[in-house]
Amino acid sequence: MKKLLYNLRIINFANFALPLRTLRLSAFLLASTMISAQSKISLEKAIELAKSNNIDLKIADKEIEKQTVLKKTAFQPDPLQVQYQGGQFNSVDFDHNVSVQQFFPLGNVTKANRQLQEELAKLAEKRKALSSYELEKAVTLAYYQYLYGISIQKLNSELNAIYTKFLKNAELRFKTGESGNIEVISAKAKVKEIETQEEQLHYDLVIYQKQLQFFVQTDENIIPDEMTSLQYPFIENQDSKAESLMTDFYQQQISVYQKEAGTFKANRTPKLGLGYFAQTINTESLFQGFTAGLQIPLFGGVNTAKAKAAEISILQSQLALDKNKIILNLQKEELQHNFKKQQKNLNYYQNEGLQYANQIIETAQKSYANGDMSYWSYISFLNQAIDIKKQFAEATHSFNQSTIELQFPTIKNN
Repeated sequence: MKKLLYNLRIINFANFALPLRTLRLSAFLLASTMISAQSKISLEKAIELAKSNNIDLKIADKEIEKQTVLKKTAFQPDPLQVQYQGGQFNSVDFDHNVSVQQFFPLGNVTKANRQLQEELAKLAEKRKALSSYELEKAVTLAYYQYLYGISIQKLNSELNAIYTKFLKNAELRFKTGESGNIEVISAKAKVKEIETQEEQLHYDLVIYQKQLQFFVQTDENIIPDEMTSLQYPFIENQDSKAESLMTDFYQQQISVYQKEAGTFKANRTPKLGLGYFAQTINTESLFQGFTAGLQIPLFGGVNTAKAKAAEISILQSQLALDKNKIILNLQKEELQHNFKKQQKNLNYYQNEGLQYANQIIETAQKSYANGDMSYWSYISFLNQAIDIKKQFAEATHSFNQSTIELQFPTIKNN
């Protein structure tokens, strides 16, 4: 039987793809020693655990926390200036002068800085939402990848039962002289082939389980609940979560650039300086006074240029949003057509194909056991029925893949 393996489509999230080659090798080595209890888990629980355990989402939480802490940096006075002067600056006597001066930002500089940090914190939240979306997609693909492996394993077991029964009939017909030894040899070879494939399928399931465990990021040997329907449930005409997340991200990016431009403009305002001094005159003390002044940015072209650059970034983000909306809509149309194609294909096997396969197997077994069918005809009909069952499993798998892709279209955020 041809192996029905599905190459899990790895999405661009947190370098998911990097460890999978090593993971496959490790799973192969662990397959024969994996004795510990496995916990069955629903898809909803798997997604919940993944979002709770995933290291990249925890890093995203820390980024949000960092940007929130940085709100306290909105007020940015200049460093305190302390100066001492000693010498003959009043008379021939050696006098002393100590002065302290502090400059403070005027205008809306502090407000602009605070607003910028608030928008940066929100942007970090939007990035986390995108990562969470991609993680949910990855867990869903891995979950149904395992269920697909289970369906192939069950099909292989069914084939084993069919050919084992065939082998017994062939041996009986050989003993009674109704057929030649070629039937027995052929049946034994087929049973051995199926048993070998059973071992390979066991390794495949371990790989699929480790892929799911990788995305959930848990030490527990979790497996999907086998009672889950092999066909992924899909709700048509639902709101596009992908478009909403993408739009929110770019609009928030635009808000950041707007506040950034406002900050650069605010930095062009003067700063107010207040100071105090104390000194001796002719070695007599203590004479005191206060100072006040302004720091005027005569050369404010730097901040003006930065403000203009931020305004250009606003336009770039808006263009990127428009472009990625077009890409997303085209992608969704393509995925919708593929979904309908896979759905139509699956409907055939569910409504007709699978019933034909079961009827062929049942009729062929009875006819062959009764001697009404030749060995070669029996094998031909059996292979036809088996091929239909394989195609049904592949159709279900292709339908699930197209459905998950349609529900979780890829989001471009660059």
